[in-house]
Amino acid sequence: MSPSVLAAGDDTAPWPRITVDTPGAEFEPRPPGQFAFDFPDTECDGWSTPDFTVRSASVRGASHRFYRKPRQDCARIAVHEASGTVVFAVADGVSGATDSQLGAVEACRAAVERLLHVLSQGGPLDLDGVAHHAAERLRQLVAWRLGSTDPQSSAVAAQWYATTLVAGIVQPDSSGPHVQLFRIGDSGAWLLDRATGSYHALFGSKTGAAADLVSTAVVPLPHVPEAVEAVAEHLTPSEVLLVGTDGFGDPLGDGDGRVGALFARHLAVPPSPLRLAHVLDFSRETFDDDRTLVAVWPGPAGAAP
Repeated sequence: MSPSVLAAGDDTAPWPRITVDTPGAEFEPRPPGQFAFDFPDTECDGWSTPDFTVRSASVRGASHRFYRKPRQDCARIAVHEASGTVVFAVADGVSGATDSQLGAVEACRAAVERLLHVLSQGGPLDLDGVAHHAAERLRQLVAWRLGSTDPQSSAVAAQWYATTLVAGIVQPDSSGPHVQLFRIGDSGAWLLDRATGSYHALFGSKTGAAADLVSTAVVPLPHVPEAVEAVAEHLTPSEVLLVGTDGFGDPLGDGDGRVGALFARHLAVPPSPLRLAHVLDFSRETFDDDRTLVAVWPGPAGAAP
C-alpha cells in the first residue's frame, strides 16, 4: 500500500452508530414483509437554492426493524422554481392502520402537489384546502382499491391509510424567510436557534411544561378538523426550521437534553444528507419509533449563524 493511501486513513472503517445515554439493543435489521419493497429502511435528500439549503432524512425505527415492519414515515421536499419557495410535507403512518406507510407517502405527495399548484396560481395559500386535498387522495385510493365509490370510503381510509401530516412552505421575503405550515395529528415543527442551541416548538408539545394542555390522542388523516392547526413565522438568519415526526420529537422533548444538544451541534451548518440520516439513526434505549426530519436553513449551504 502506498504512503499516500496510508496517510488518507482506512476508508473502509465502520461508521459507528451514535449513542445517546443508554443505547438500545444492537442487531442486524430484519427485512420488512415481501410486498413492502417500495418502502426502504432509510431515505435521505438534500439540495440548495440561492435562498435556502434543505436536508431531509427518514429512518426505520428499531421496533419495525426487529418485527419486520416497513418504515411508516415519509418526507417529501420540492422547490417552486418561479418563486424560489421551498415546499415540504412530513407524514407518520398510524401503526394501527393496515397500510399506513402507503397513506403517509400519498398524503405527502398530495400535499406537495397541491402546494405547488396553489403557488403557481398566485393566490392566497389555503392550508385548509391542502389538508382536505390530502384527505381526499386517501379516499380516492380506497375507491381505486375497491373498484367502486364506497360511501364509507372515509372510514375505510382510516382503517387502511391513516397518517399524520405536517406540510407547508418557506418563502423568500424581504423581512426574512416566511414560514407557513399546518399539521394533522401529532407530528411537529420547531425553530432551532443555532446561536444558542435552543428550540422553539411551533405546535403544542407532548412533553414539558405545556404537556397537560396537549391531547395525546392522534386524530389523523383522512379526518380533517374544522379548524386546521396552522402557524406562520419568519426565520431569522440564525434559525433553522425543523419538521419531524414524533420519532424525532419525543426524544427531543424541550430540546434541553442530550438529543437537543446532538442536533444543535450537527445542524449548526447543513450536513450532507447521508450524515443527517446517520445522526437521525442515533441509538437510545426505549426510543424505537421511525424518525423523520426535514431541515431548512436560510441562505446558501455552509452559512454560519
